[in-house]
Amino acid sequence: MDSNSHNEKQKLKPSFWQITLSVGAALFGVQNDKNRQRDFQGGNIVHYIIAGIIGVTLMVFGLVLIVNSVLP
Repeated sequence: MDSNSHNEKQKLKPSFWQITLSVGAALFGVQNDKNRQRDFQGGNIVHYIIAGIIGVTLMVFGLVLIVNSVLP
């Protein structure tokens, strides 16, 4: 592996916040094509699965809290 391909791979690798924003956008269905390409080319599927499970869990608990606070 030469240094150019290694540098390109590092550029494509999404950061923690980019993964978090991508999962959040996916939960609401508003991901743009540029971010989707970055996620598929440089992302690790395990990171997205873990972030997705955490995101869905937080969203469900948030909805439960909202419903419980609204209903008597």
